[in-house]
Amino acid sequence: MSALLAALIAQLWPYLLAGAAGLVALLRAYAMGKAKNQAKQDAADAAARTEGQKIDDAVAGRAPDKNRGRLAKWSRR
Repeated sequence: MSALLAALIAQLWPYLLAGAAGLVALLRAYAMGKAKNQAKQDAADAAARTEGQKIDDAVAGRAPDKNRGRLAKWSRR
């Protein structure tokens, strides 16, 4: 039985090696795509945080009544 298994492995090892290499390549491509997507999402989040901080800074410098008036104008657009 083990001789048969050894003979099969001896015949099929190039295919097994190619399959394993293909699997590794597939997993690596998946990981790279995931990392690229995460980087894109992080950049978008950073831009949103920056814009939010600008808005907070602008609102903090005005009186509440003035902020309400500007918000009412903005929401009608």
